[in-house]
Amino acid sequence: MSRTFLLEIGLEEMPAHVVTPSVNQLADKTAAYLKDQRISYDQIKKFSTPRRLAIQITGLVDKQPDVDEEVKGPAEKIVKDKNGDWSKAAIGFTKGQGLSPADIVFKDVKGTKYAFVKKHIEGKPVQVVLSGLSNVVKSMTFPTLMKWGTNKFEFIRPIKWIVALLDDEVIPMQIVDVHSGRTTWGHRFLGKDVELKNAKDYEEALTNQHVIADADKRKDLIRKQIEAIAKKHNWKINIDSDLLEEVNNLVEWPTSFAGKFDDHFLKIPREVLITSMRNHQRFFYVEDQDGNLLPYFVSVRNGDENHLDNVIAGNEKVLTARLDDADFFYNEDQQQTIDDYVNKLKTVSFHDKISSEYDKMQRVQVIAKLIGEEVGLDEKQLKHLQRAAEIYKFDLVTGMVGEFAELQGVMGEKYALLAGEDPEVATAIREHYLPISADGQLPKTKVGAVLSVADKLDSVMTFFAAGMVPNGSNDPYALRRQAAGIVRIVTNEKWRMPLVPLMKNAIAQEKQADVLPKVNQNPIVSDVVSFIKERIKRQLKSQDIRYDLIDAAVGSTDSDIYFNVETAMTLNDHKDDAHFKEAIESLTRVVRIAQKGNFKDGLLEVDPNMFENDSERVLNEQVDRISQNFDELNANQTFEELTSLRPAINDYFDQTMVMVDDEKVRTNRLAELTNLARLIDRFAAVDEIIVK
Repeated sequence: MSRTFLLEIGLEEMPAHVVTPSVNQLADKTAAYLKDQRISYDQIKKFSTPRRLAIQITGLVDKQPDVDEEVKGPAEKIVKDKNGDWSKAAIGFTKGQGLSPADIVFKDVKGTKYAFVKKHIEGKPVQVVLSGLSNVVKSMTFPTLMKWGTNKFEFIRPIKWIVALLDDEVIPMQIVDVHSGRTTWGHRFLGKDVELKNAKDYEEALTNQHVIADADKRKDLIRKQIEAIAKKHNWKINIDSDLLEEVNNLVEWPTSFAGKFDDHFLKIPREVLITSMRNHQRFFYVEDQDGNLLPYFVSVRNGDENHLDNVIAGNEKVLTARLDDADFFYNEDQQQTIDDYVNKLKTVSFHDKISSEYDKMQRVQVIAKLIGEEVGLDEKQLKHLQRAAEIYKFDLVTGMVGEFAELQGVMGEKYALLAGEDPEVATAIREHYLPISADGQLPKTKVGAVLSVADKLDSVMTFFAAGMVPNGSNDPYALRRQAAGIVRIVTNEKWRMPLVPLMKNAIAQEKQADVLPKVNQNPIVSDVVSFIKERIKRQLKSQDIRYDLIDAAVGSTDSDIYFNVETAMTLNDHKDDAHFKEAIESLTRVVRIAQKGNFKDGLLEVDPNMFENDSERVLNEQVDRISQNFDELNANQTFEELTSLRPAINDYFDQTMVMVDDEKVRTNRLAELTNLARLIDRFAAVDEIIVK
């Protein structure tokens, strides 16, 4: 018999951003629970609104399947005493299985006899299994939690009712002081409580009480309503997916409507207007067919069309007040110069353990100049980069950004253009925040990209130096995101930019310019490199590259981000080559034997007069040859050069005993191998590569 079960958790209104993840979590945990309990079903359908999380399970079986299993116990010598009687161990073993020693049989396992019992487990009725879903609900996790009344139990919001129906039968369960039943609640204002006769009646019964419980149907209705409004007025409305998701999780019975605002506000930058509507009021903005912003908006009401004029008027009033503020700040901000704002940054803390925002800009000027020169910006670009780095944080102290924090960078660009700054400088001010998410847009200009990398690198370095290193899920200063942004930008631009010399040079020049932060950055250089290399690994893992090849590439002693990325791709491209295995084995052998030399850093002196066979001379000449322009090679060229040494390496080891008794000869040979090993290590940690 196929059965249907409904579980609904009724709540006080949840924040919109947790509704969808929460119902997905409930469904996933329920599926895992049913699998563990050996209960089969056809489908779990999800329902969610701001006031409820619900699942409807169809095709449920009546009971768990019966299980016959054989349980292994102790050895025969343990379950029987010397007289052949059952021991306490036998009695305990069988009692634990609900049986007696008479049920024991013996079987030979690898020459030793062990006690076994056959056990029949009767399947539990589905009613009993479903009652355990209360523990599934209790196990749910949320970004924020609440307690209510005198309960110690925490949940996203107070639980008001529970519906648990198997067909027409109430399944008993309890969470705190709320017991399950068959009564659900309709829309807070348009509906009432309703008693469900059967689990299958859920969706229709709520629709009759002005609740569209299916989130996808509700979202589709909102989209169609907005499209109808756009068509009626010949408007173009961008139905932003994130905003639609948020609005959908704020309503149970959506009614879309259009409102307007005074067109004199259109002189404010469109980004300000859109932010005011979308981010603060959850309105959809309106454009004409040419993409020009119009003085209208579309919103969604949680209710029907009754008294809609009052709702429209109220929304218009709230938006007008916010736009009045924006208009005031926009005009007021232009009464001061950029230099005025830059000077104000001297009193704005970047972090009290590190420096002011003004001092941060002084450091970023140093780092940006070094990067700009390293990656080949021309004289004009370097000039624009310098100017952008001098002022790029100025909008933080403007009234507009104080009111609309989301517009930092955006208003910097707008105000810079109004003040007569070069467009490339203004664009860099906006782009230095990019990317703002894992897959967010990257800077499009070279100047913006350099400034972004410099700003992010300074943040990572100084926070590490201040001891504020991300730990577990704790990353309050978003250093992982900033490091990932550095990796994405450098990779996208294909810049060769070794991190270690860059950071050491930056610290030295900051000291020379007397702009060092309060914290000592020297000890953290290697830690920052390791941190950024972890972001490289994460980026590469998303590109279907074998983990061992990623570990090898990122394990390189070279701190050049793009070279590490390029190396992983090169290894991936060549992994199926005919001689890949033999080449990697040869290079790995060099690295492992060279480790016995334990030399200090730097190029080692090799005395050709101590060579005892041609293979030593040939290998040394080959290493000298590729060393000449090694820094100029890309990863693929480096791979080709190193793997071309395979015959010479093999001949060397065929003809040469490295660890001879003569200390001078041994040292000379280890020095020769170490010079080569260091070139190999700069390419990749080849011993990480799995070759079969």
